[in-house]
Amino acid sequence: MAEQDIYGARFAGRDMPLEGIASRLPHPPIPAAPHPQTPMLPTGTTSTVGLLGSTVLPSFNLHAAFAAVTYGLARYTDRVEGKDWLWPTSITANAWWNAIGTYVINDDLTVPEAWSRLDYSQKLLLGGVSVWGLRLLYRIVSRSAKRGRDDPRYAAVKKDEHFWNLAFFSLFLPEAVAQTLISLPFTLSFRAPTQSGLASPPVTSIGGLLHSFSIFLFSAGLFLETAADYQLEAHKKVDYDAGILREGVWGIVRHPNYLGDALVQASFPILLLSGNLLHPLALLAPVTNYLFLRFNGGNKEDESSQQDRYSKGDPLKAQQFKAYQQDVNSFWPDLKGLKSKWTQMAAAVGVGGMFLEWAARTLVL
Repeated sequence: MAEQDIYGARFAGRDMPLEGIASRLPHPPIPAAPHPQTPMLPTGTTSTVGLLGSTVLPSFNLHAAFAAVTYGLARYTDRVEGKDWLWPTSITANAWWNAIGTYVINDDLTVPEAWSRLDYSQKLLLGGVSVWGLRLLYRIVSRSAKRGRDDPRYAAVKKDEHFWNLAFFSLFLPEAVAQTLISLPFTLSFRAPTQSGLASPPVTSIGGLLHSFSIFLFSAGLFLETAADYQLEAHKKVDYDAGILREGVWGIVRHPNYLGDALVQASFPILLLSGNLLHPLALLAPVTNYLFLRFNGGNKEDESSQQDRYSKGDPLKAQQFKAYQQDVNSFWPDLKGLKSKWTQMAAAVGVGGMFLEWAARTLVL
């Protein structure tokens, strides 16, 4: 139950799809918007090194700049959790900059013109990361405002007198690196769609199935994240002193919000694959996100913090938490978790999301 008391810890050249690329690359049966003539990336950027230099490096510079500003504000206010606010904000802002902003600023396009140059998969991708980012940002900001003080994890580390002198390099900058990797699906598909299309594995016969599967994963994952937050808040309001929350989605795994986040992030490369826009480098994104959630800023850090606080200040919760760890898996559900009605509900929401997206696409396109 790693989030019972705390949640979360949480340009150079570019190109646009060439006219006619859809006829040369296999595509699922989803029509693409017309694209204006735009120069490709400079010669040589089709190599991995060139692509990294023209797309990933500017992305890192953006995240590092955000991290530096946030570090300054966090140090001034003595609230480390500012970096949690930055997590969804930076990734979402990066997606919008690469998809829309850079073409508005550098190519003198209007926002509608920049939007119209995106094909359907790209529009869906931008909409998905925006929904994910805004929901998570709202959750983090509202929780922070209610608490009125720094996250208990950060209150503990700030006791080190040298903390703030090292924090930028030990906390803020490493997260900028992680954000850069997690942003790869947006960076590559928006800034280098032609190169991504040429490198993407062909999926002509199963493109439609992959498209639907990506919507399923996104919808189910978003449901798990939202339900976990809502149920935890309700538990705190009604009877928080009763002990550890083990009902609802918290009975599936101890980290249902992290599981949901992993499903959402995994849906983005699959969506790009279905639209023949998946550069293999973008696969680093869900892997990085998973490793970060499991072994760095996610459940490992949260559970360690909880165990320490419960053992020192709440022996009853310490016992309940130990039993919870023994009975319920941390991240991936066991057979009992898979049989839970809440798992079935998440699957139903995933199927519902598939049909809603299909209906909306049918009506609009």
